[in-house]
Amino acid sequence: QVQLVESGGGLVQAGGSLRLSCTASGMIFSITAMGWYRQAPGNQRDVVAFITSGGRTNYADFVKGRFTISRDNAKNTVYLQMNSLKPEDTAVYYCNYYSSDPSGIVHWGQGTQVTVSS
Repeated sequence: QVQLVESGGGLVQAGGSLRLSCTASGMIFSITAMGWYRQAPGNQRDVVAFITSGGRTNYADFVKGRFTISRDNAKNTVYLQMNSLKPEDTAVYYCNYYSSDPSGIVHWGQGTQVTVSS
């Protein structure tokens, strides 16, 4: 069974930085495209960024230039470096295999809360 454990969230002031980590098990991580997603209260879960097995990355427009996704296949871990954080980045952040339609993903980890104060 796939298990996803996200960590690294917290409370930070606007303009600050956080680095999220997600360790996955129960999948062949090295050949799986991985994504970071976020969900704010009352909103749908959105794709934030994804990284292919080959290391190609893609970002949502609302984080482009501020966030960086990376992966360490030896550790089955995907990271999200978040810089220049804004209050509108406040959400629960999740990782999972990449899908352009996260509503179709059934199993999620607990996520990690990111709160950005103004």
